[in-house]
Parts: sequence; structure tokens; C-alpha cells
Amino acid sequence: MRAGRIGVYVALLAALTAVVADRVMAHGDVTPQPVDTTGLDPLGADWRETNPYRGNPVALKIGSSGFNQNCARCHGLQAVSGGMAPDLRYLDKAEAGDLWFINRIRHGYIQNEMTKMPPFEGILNQEAMWAIRTYLDSRYDGD
Repeated sequence: MRAGRIGVYVALLAALTAVVADRVMAHGDVTPQPVDTTGLDPLGADWRETNPYRGNPVALKIGSSGFNQNCARCHGLQAVSGGMAPDLRYLDKAEAGDLWFINRIRHGYIQNEMTKMPPFEGILNQEAMWAIRTYLDSRYDGD
């Protein structure tokens, strides 16, 4: 009888674990996703300090997709933050914010020994990063 009760408890615990694991995974795949930059001029190995794709409609489309695949889970859909991470619609527009942007996306951000944003250098190429910046310029709401 006692063994039967323990078996029931084990089964309940297993079911509860499965439900909780399903809820945790419902947040989505947090593995960075590749960004297809086909159609953009290659930028080479030297990192740019200003966005070479500003105003480029192909970069805007690629950047929108890249943002939604890699950034939206923290910075919000269409760059409208829900409070977990900065609302990037207020990032300085155009060249005024380019250097800050490229340094942050390449190197990430650590505060009080806690990673607030992971580095994307080595995961996304320079073309993908600048395409995302082009998208963010289109979402600017700082005025």
C-alpha cells in the first residue's frame, strides 16, 4: 500500500515537472538565429563606426526580420519594450547612436557581474548588425 502511494506521488511529480518544463519552453528558443543578409553589399573585416545601410530598403527588411528573431524577446516586438530591456525606439537616431549601438551589440553589456545583454559578435555578422540598426532607425520615437 505504501509503495503504491509513493508511486502515485512520483507520477504526480513527473506530471507537474512536465507542465512546468512546457511553460518554461513556451518562452521560445533563446538560441540566436542566423540572419540572411543576401542582397546587402558585403562590408569586409573592418568594423564600421557608422551605418553604411542607412535608408537602404533591403537592409530595413532584413533588419526587421533579424530584430524579431534575435532582439524582440527582450526588447519587444517592433522595438516596443515591455520593461525587461531598454526601449530601442529611443536610441539616438542616425550617426548619433551608431557607435553606441555597434559596441553594445558586438560586446554585450554586463552590470554588477550579471549579463544584461549577450555579445553578438561571432554570432551575427556586421551586415546583420547594421541591418538591425537600419530597422531601429525606422522605429525611432525620440522626438
